[in-house]
Amino acid sequence: MSRSLAIALGIFLAITSFLIPSNAVLAASLGVNNGHLAACPASPNCVVSQDGDAKHAIDPITYHVDREQAKETLLKVLTVVPRTEVIEKTDSYIHALSKSRIFKFVDDVEFYFPDDEKVIHMRSASRVGESDLGVNRRRMEQIRLAMQDLDI
Repeated sequence: MSRSLAIALGIFLAITSFLIPSNAVLAASLGVNNGHLAACPASPNCVVSQDGDAKHAIDPITYHVDREQAKETLLKVLTVVPRTEVIEKTDSYIHALSKSRIFKFVDDVEFYFPDDEKVIHMRSASRVGESDLGVNRRRMEQIRLAMQDLDI
């Protein structure tokens, strides 16, 4: 490897380490903390149904069946969302990863089932970049419509 190529590669790696969050940073911003999903960052590539500002807010999914049935229905819906894989599920939380078709960018998709409400709070956020061209919002709205069609 030529010296100039090695230097260019080193500079590229140094720059991208600042632009792309580490898995430790990502893990810290996921999950439920004190009954809430994480807030969205300032970038427009995120939506959240809890405490979201005007740019990031999305309505939660409401349901009228018991919580376990709502959760099982949501898990079935997620099996047909393209390029989406559930990676964690508990009694009150689901975390899935959705990958973009061409560049395989990863979005974290989260759902929270509070004990005291018949709602599913949700959050979908891109791991990298600034804009997602509305993909996270459209995905979550499609999931909501599928859940409504299944009369939960």
